[in-house]
Amino acid sequence: MVLGVLAGLVANSHLDPAQIKSLASGLSIVTDLFLRLIRMIIAPLVFSTLVAGIAHMEGAAHVGRVGGKTLLWFIGASLLSLVMGLVLVHLFQPGAGLSLAPPTGELGAITAAPFSLKDFLTHLVPASIVDAMAKNEILQIVVFSLFVGTAISAIPGRTPAVVALTEQIASIMLKVTGYVMLMTPLAVFAALCSTVATQGAGVLFTYLRFVGGFYAALLMLWAVLLCAAAVLLKGHISKLIGAIRDPVLLAFSTASSEAAYPRLLAGLESIGLPKQIVSFVLPLGYSFNLDGSMMYCTFATLFIAQIYGIELTLAQQVTLLLLLMVTSKGMAGVPRASLVVIYAALPLFHLPETGLLYVLAVDHLLDMGRSATNIVGNSVATVAVSRWERSLAPPAP
Repeated sequence: MVLGVLAGLVANSHLDPAQIKSLASGLSIVTDLFLRLIRMIIAPLVFSTLVAGIAHMEGAAHVGRVGGKTLLWFIGASLLSLVMGLVLVHLFQPGAGLSLAPPTGELGAITAAPFSLKDFLTHLVPASIVDAMAKNEILQIVVFSLFVGTAISAIPGRTPAVVALTEQIASIMLKVTGYVMLMTPLAVFAALCSTVATQGAGVLFTYLRFVGGFYAALLMLWAVLLCAAAVLLKGHISKLIGAIRDPVLLAFSTASSEAAYPRLLAGLESIGLPKQIVSFVLPLGYSFNLDGSMMYCTFATLFIAQIYGIELTLAQQVTLLLLLMVTSKGMAGVPRASLVVIYAALPLFHLPETGLLYVLAVDHLLDMGRSATNIVGNSVATVAVSRWERSLAPPAP
């Protein structure tokens, strides 16, 4: 990480724009290859671990109970993230008096269809599990896995050969993960070097209040989440921090929560969290519990309002909060989903859509922070559900 930042700063100050673009293009080969390798193993890993985990549960009633507690935590954490973002953007006022040039560029890459409950519900169920796996539609894979795992647990004898096979597939995929992770240092170096070389240090000073304010808000959210984990773990939180440190750094460096999934799965299991709960909560969390992204939605939307000097009434802000709560759940699997959610919300509150271009300038830098926060949020959610199920191992003396 340090070498990547230093190399990026040197490149930014000594190379011309054409050379920087060429350098970034070359480095993207490494990061793109790494992320494709990660995506290659996500679908079989999610399917095998989730089916095996559910098969070891006590039947459909147990699955429903754990699922209900999981979704209850997700809703509470999402509301916390949205409200904290709303309060802190007012406290920091990052867009007030910000002297930025009028935005230029195209928003054609970002399209937002109106939220439709019908589309969301039908998207949950895969038309073909093969197609869902090919497209890495985690939510659809989760739904199919729920049916398969519940069916296995309902069959007398629990078809041990099938359970053993899924467990063996999961073990194989974790071994493959180990091979892929050997490339991590190169991917981290390439990602940070490219970002710093392209953006330069100057963009940070221009957007200091926005970027700094958002990261300060994320750190406060981390503090709240980790305090909750400390209470749930009765003060024994050092093992959890140790288990999620590498996945958090990986998600931050690559700006991808997906990249950290395999290592996070193995890390949480290694500290004694029940395998069946970890493999159940994490895939759901990747679709429904994106705490960093939720905070970003309110923070960035009101940042745009502050730039244009537009005041939203309390009623409008509450409406915005509820709207983001609903629409963000319908954007699972959408590339750059946070930007799509914000883009859909702007016209509803008479905010200029071109304001999103202000955010796009530093979106990658912010995506690094919210990806890391999503890892922390899902880790704490797994701890919470394990505690509610009374499945936590007693803390070491």
